Amino acid sequence: MIQEWVCLNGRLLPAEEARISVFDSGFMQGVGLFETMRVYRGRPFRLERHLDRLANSARKLGWSVIPEPEQTRDHVEQVLGPFAGQDARLRLTVTTGSLRITDRDLPELTIVASAAPGGKYPDDYYHKGVTLLVSRYRQSRHDPIAGHKTTSYFSRLASLREAHARGAAEALWLTDDEHVAEGAISTVFAVRADRLLTPPLETPVLPGITRATVIELATELGIPVEERPLRLEELQSADEVFLTNSMMEVLPVVRIERTAIGTEKPGEITMRLAQAYRKLVEKECGYA
Repeated sequence: MIQEWVCLNGRLLPAEEARISVFDSGFMQGVGLFETMRVYRGRPFRLERHLDRLANSARKLGWSVIPEPEQTRDHVEQVLGPFAGQDARLRLTVTTGSLRITDRDLPELTIVASAAPGGKYPDDYYHKGVTLLVSRYRQSRHDPIAGHKTTSYFSRLASLREAHARGAAEALWLTDDEHVAEGAISTVFAVRADRLLTPPLETPVLPGITRATVIELATELGIPVEERPLRLEELQSADEVFLTNSMMEVLPVVRIERTAIGTEKPGEITMRLAQAYRKLVEKECGYA
């Protein structure tokens, strides 16, 4: 049974049959964007927001051809065909295509949607909480790709590997002026005095789809939200800390390196937001 499928430039293929040009800009220069989505019973959560974010990043980064949502949605729908009614992990990757074009050729995007079963984090992460390692790398507002989900991802993966090697689940990135930015692959939230805090987008941080959803849910629950600069010391002394991304959903943090957060257990507001998130998924994706 085929476990992973790929839709490559409109063709649905088993993953092992998918091929791109060795001259593709994503391979040669790292010029690409991607979105990772969690699929519940065959339906990706908040798909349109992911497609819009990808297109907006392409515009801001000056791509000559923009991957419009209608085009990328078709690839997603095709690759999810074999996963009807199933949970899956979905990745949509778009590059600016082959570098081997003539003056008369229009550049053509390379669009790859891939899907495979699973992708959930271990249940213990949610019951017991996880540890954050403070990365030795820094995030700069002068980096042109900061705040965008690009395929130039080595620094993030390097920091994540280092965190895993030291027994942590995620790496916390600070800015070059020592403010909290985000995780290697996640958004960071803190709870202090029953208020939800997170770094503002202009930090810069990725405009996370799950980030925005959690802020919406907090507002509905009457939890005050502040998007403001945070110092590491504020995070370490917070009552609660949690991470978000599409695959994690809402993941409690109970330690930052050797510093315990709150009672060193998942906090009440974290759990309320996690429950509200699951209810929203059930409502929008028909998932229970």
